[in-house]
Amino acid sequence: MSLNKEKGMGFVIGASSVGTLIEWYDFYIFGMLATIISKQFFPEDSGTSALLSTLAIFAAGFIVRPFGALVFGRLGDLIGRKHTFLLTLVIMGGSTFAIGLVPGFKTIGWAAPIIVLVLRLLQGLALGGEYGGAATYVAEHAPAERRGYWTSWIQTTATLGLFLALGVIILIRQGQGVEKFSSEWGGWRYPFWISLILVVVSIIIRMRMSESRMFAKVKAEGKTSVNPLKESFGHKANFKMVLVALFGAVMGQGVVWYTGQFYAQTFIENICKVNFVDSRNILLIAIVFATPFFVIFGSLSDKIGRKWIMLIGMLLAVFSYRYIYQTFLDYTNVAAKRSMIDVSKTTKSDGVASIDAKDKKKALVAVKYDSVYTDGAKYTFTKTDTLHFATDYAGNTASIAYIMPSKADSTKLDTVLVKAKAAANTVLAEGVTYITAAKKSVKPGVVIEKSLDSGTFWKMVAWVFLLILFVTMVYGPMAAFLVELFPTKIRYTSMSLPYHIGNGVFGGLVPFLGTLIVEFTKTKELPGGDPLAGLWYPIGIAALCFIIGAIYLSNKIDKDVMD
Repeated sequence: MSLNKEKGMGFVIGASSVGTLIEWYDFYIFGMLATIISKQFFPEDSGTSALLSTLAIFAAGFIVRPFGALVFGRLGDLIGRKHTFLLTLVIMGGSTFAIGLVPGFKTIGWAAPIIVLVLRLLQGLALGGEYGGAATYVAEHAPAERRGYWTSWIQTTATLGLFLALGVIILIRQGQGVEKFSSEWGGWRYPFWISLILVVVSIIIRMRMSESRMFAKVKAEGKTSVNPLKESFGHKANFKMVLVALFGAVMGQGVVWYTGQFYAQTFIENICKVNFVDSRNILLIAIVFATPFFVIFGSLSDKIGRKWIMLIGMLLAVFSYRYIYQTFLDYTNVAAKRSMIDVSKTTKSDGVASIDAKDKKKALVAVKYDSVYTDGAKYTFTKTDTLHFATDYAGNTASIAYIMPSKADSTKLDTVLVKAKAAANTVLAEGVTYITAAKKSVKPGVVIEKSLDSGTFWKMVAWVFLLILFVTMVYGPMAAFLVELFPTKIRYTSMSLPYHIGNGVFGGLVPFLGTLIVEFTKTKELPGGDPLAGLWYPIGIAALCFIIGAIYLSNKIDKDVMD
């Protein structure tokens, strides 16, 4: 290949990748902030149901991706690749920016999650048209003998978009602090607003792009498709290839992608209870080390074929997922660290009472215990009791003393002094308000947040790296594989649909279905449920895909993609 052609491919990759990376960034900041979004756009007392609802809205963006593939794939095959993914970029950037402007549940009630759902659906539609256009555009410029290598750069954008989303969120959160970042108009909105700047830059770059040479040739010869949808799915031979692509490759790739990255982060934060910064830093570092392997496996597929690299990645995932995720649980097991507590550094905070805004007889009293361990780890346990007072609390003092029967001797009374948490825009006076507590919650709620010791942190980075390595195996060669299956005139439509069903539906549902399956395993005897139960969904899908792919996929590289 000539030096000029290499430079030309550099611009093609750069212009295509920047826009695609930004679209992935836009799409993933929602998932990265799911815990905070669930508290902002749903009632405060919704608990797990709010998180599940937020994950369902997150999944809705994935579910509509196939419809975006149909709409924009058809446009791409009719009017061209360049203008179509310019349009998808504008829609994605606009809807992402708008999510950052939606007031919270406290301000506009149920209108908040409904508006966010609509904007999330627009995001999904836009992404449904983006990937197929970018992958097709790059593949139609790439020389046949290096198609896997060049298209694998597009494959890095999904993970790099996730990396960018994580990095921006962590930087803003560290600058603002937890409370300010998580407030209704706090820093969690900034990543959505930043999207607008990134999109404008990408549009300027993409405006300089020319149309794909292959598509331009087909168009000049008058051979473009009159009805891409009919030709893609109405012709038996082509529809068969769509099904083979979906069930023999992409649905397995989809679940491996989301289990290796998104579900890993959700699991480490929500099941293992690792703190916000540690959980995201683990993923960030693992991404940095694993990302080059997209290009390595893409390049390798030019030499030995695409099929077995992808299928072996799925098989490794099937046999290792439960072991790796069990290892996460073992590393963060509270009981295993009891003998390592450093009593001299372990502290207990004063109790803080938050009065219910609607029910003045109800208060939540939280006490924080910081357990420090000899290996450097620190586990924070926040114990919250629900108190019901005999009369309305009408005080405005800095402290509350609640009086209730003693646990040791019910004939005696205990007086417990706690700090009062002031409502917004109020100042509490010095002094103590005494009030009788009618009853206290039988079982207090306990929230655990774990700061890992250095050794455990790096071990978890290594395991997440391995999870993402499986992702690079199944995803690195995928664009070249899909491009080679379909003819130029209907390629955008034909490859976009199986890709977005596999990733958007099968893959995108991994965090939601995984969390839901765990919820179904919860019983009185096992209140936490089986934390590994959610893995059966991606394991089952990847195993099925491996079997179908092994039987029906070809390992032959199609050099001529103009046919």
